[in-house]
Amino acid sequence: MDITALNRISQDLPSVATPIPVEKAAENREVVQAVKALNNTEMFGQENDLVFQKDLQTQRMVIKVINRKTKDVVSQIPPDYVLRLAEDLKPGKG
Repeated sequence: MDITALNRISQDLPSVATPIPVEKAAENREVVQAVKALNNTEMFGQENDLVFQKDLQTQRMVIKVINRKTKDVVSQIPPDYVLRLAEDLKPGKG
């Protein structure tokens, strides 16, 4: 398999960034600041961080408490099994 050919193809594709409305950007900044403030209080433990991220399969937001050193997920809302169930229940699946 010629990997250089794949690299050339991906380099030729234009990247399209979806513009974020000003109100949404301000809201996102507020959430980021709030999460940083919570992490600074060590509310979730001295070695843990609160993280918001989008699940790649379901495109739903997930809240995780992650250990800084080991990168292990200490807690997650919604749990993985709920995300997988939601993905399996989508129309057209099964």
